[in-house]
Amino acid sequence: MSDLICGKAAVGGNYNSTRDIKGYDVYLMHDVFFKATDFQPHIYTDDEIHRYFHAVDTYHSSINRMEDVQLPVLFRLLYCCGTRINETLGIKKSDVDLANGIIRLTEVKNGCERYIVLNEEMNRLMKRYADKTFYLLGDDDYIFASFAGRRRQGRRIYDIHRMILKKADIPFLGDGNGPRLHDWRHTFAVHSFKQMVDNGMDMYVALPVLSTYLGHKTIYATERYVRLTMSLYPYIEERFSHRFSEVFGKEASYGQTD
Repeated sequence: MSDLICGKAAVGGNYNSTRDIKGYDVYLMHDVFFKATDFQPHIYTDDEIHRYFHAVDTYHSSINRMEDVQLPVLFRLLYCCGTRINETLGIKKSDVDLANGIIRLTEVKNGCERYIVLNEEMNRLMKRYADKTFYLLGDDDYIFASFAGRRRQGRRIYDIHRMILKKADIPFLGDGNGPRLHDWRHTFAVHSFKQMVDNGMDMYVALPVLSTYLGHKTIYATERYVRLTMSLYPYIEERFSHRFSEVFGKEASYGQTD
């Protein structure tokens, strides 16, 4: 068997070599542990959210006139539904159920497609957007298509995000410190968990709900958002710190994904 297939070349020697009963070399991989990170995403403040979306709603593109119609919907999906940018750009007309306010996400991380539920205001906005654009689309067409009708790439949206930040007078720090486009997903998660707790939902119930909606495979991937919420809102930490320790322990020991 080749080194590549056995994993020797791929892991740079992080393996134990032995032989099976037929004399073939077998490589046993070591356990892989994810290193905890102290990276803190940017959580948009209420004032930043207001200024950002005012800038989005008054944005005008000289490159693609469709962006003036698309962007208010696209950016609100990122914040209001916590979708990743590639998931959002991968939405096709057939994925959108306007009658029930549900969107299917198929271009997802971990390969597990999922559904997001729109609140009434977001569904009304999506219906208005559909009235303006869906008649031009086939079922397999992307709802946020480029001017040429193809799937849009994230790079253009990232560039627009930078322009929107400048227009909204929100400083861009760079070097991964944001505010990044992906930080809308983090902001959604923190605000959603806080809202559920404020409405009287127990952490044991709120956590799996949020984890499922975000598309995480386990609640451990959602741990970082609970920690963020507790650090930003001390009264939540006072209520749930003991329960948090019961679920996760005192220190994070699992890979944190988003």
